[in-house]
Amino acid sequence: MTPIVTRFAPSPTGYLHAGNYRTAVFAYLSAKHSGGKFIVRIEDTDVARSSPEYEASIFETLTWLKLSPDETYRQSEHRPRHRELLEKLVKDDTAYVSKETPQAPGDREEVIRFRNPGGTVTFMDIIHGEITTDITDLGDFIIARSFDEPVFHFAVVVDDADEGVNHVIRGGDHISNTARQMLIQQALGLPMLLYAHLPLIFGDNHKKLSKRSGAKPLSEYRDQGILPEAMLNYIAFLGWNPGDKREYLSREELIEAFGLSRVQKGSAIFDEVKLLSVNQHWMRKLSDDDFLAHLKVGHRMSDFYAEQLRKAVPLLKERAHTFAEAREMLSGELSCLFNESILDRALLVAKELPKRVGMTKLALESLLGAIQSLPESLSTEAVKEALMPLGNAEEAKGKGGRGAVLWPLRYALSGQERSPDPFTLVAILGKEVALARIQKAIGILGE
Repeated sequence: MTPIVTRFAPSPTGYLHAGNYRTAVFAYLSAKHSGGKFIVRIEDTDVARSSPEYEASIFETLTWLKLSPDETYRQSEHRPRHRELLEKLVKDDTAYVSKETPQAPGDREEVIRFRNPGGTVTFMDIIHGEITTDITDLGDFIIARSFDEPVFHFAVVVDDADEGVNHVIRGGDHISNTARQMLIQQALGLPMLLYAHLPLIFGDNHKKLSKRSGAKPLSEYRDQGILPEAMLNYIAFLGWNPGDKREYLSREELIEAFGLSRVQKGSAIFDEVKLLSVNQHWMRKLSDDDFLAHLKVGHRMSDFYAEQLRKAVPLLKERAHTFAEAREMLSGELSCLFNESILDRALLVAKELPKRVGMTKLALESLLGAIQSLPESLSTEAVKEALMPLGNAEEAKGKGGRGAVLWPLRYALSGQERSPDPFTLVAILGKEVALARIQKAIGILGE
């Protein structure tokens, strides 16, 4: 296999979205699979719109995704080289300084145009197959605004050659640029490159993924609590698959399996629901210690809080799709694990029997006795095995069913209308705390 040397060449003119970074992911995986090089080149020649803030965001996101470049370049540092080759083309009469008639204030009176030979240009795209472009209608196209201001088509050709790039992996919207760039390569006597134009990515609004259509910067997903391995896994599957039924691949597995031959021609859809599902998978694979480290609760914890938090990890892994959602759960429906709530007497009474306060009190007293007989160390399964027969007995009597027993227990323990099931609550709260809360609820009913 020929080592692939390819590049990710973003412009630092805004925050990049998943569509942009999909190009980086495919370029990185292609290079690493073949034992080649992954280059990052910041194309910052648009001085008016380029920003250090956007450039910093690009490198922060690549670092977060662990897409470490083998080499980095900044296009603006190559101006002397660009000028040298522009002058060569003009000297060879392959390009010329064109006198222009300004159409608007500020337009250039001179630009450098490439002499278009006309005819057609054909190249073999790794993904789309043979592509032929009729270049006659392009006319003599502009390759520089001045000798010190090359346009995109010229600068990328020179930079790719100087950096040893042999594969250009980029979005399908660049197919129309390829013919111009191949003409420039030929005029400069540079080696021809292999091209792979990736299918476009659409959002769930069926519009091309872009800042204008509301695509989020990847940093927003990072701040939500999306894991980098989940984002890498998800993006890699946008227009590619490993050829088998696997959905969840680690970085190493992606590098081993990846190949441009399995990139599809059709467009892909960026589906946030699917991304959250993939992230939940990778959250669940974390050890409890790593999960807690990612959770970043952000305050000093008492011993009780820390103990309860660790007990809550399996519950968070089961329910949360992001770490931001996990933190919301801790302050919402799971807050009862850390703080006792004030009970509402009306809510405490079983929903099915709102006027039967006495029956609710009896149910809690029977539950109290059952829990007292349990060992100090509790599991959800053991609690359920001990308490469910009481609920089943009420179900058999037809007097309110299981809810007449399990609802008051759940509310007594949580003080919330939304909470985990009562068996889980007893197991996490522990025997002592659970008994104290049930006794308090019985006291309220006796008032």
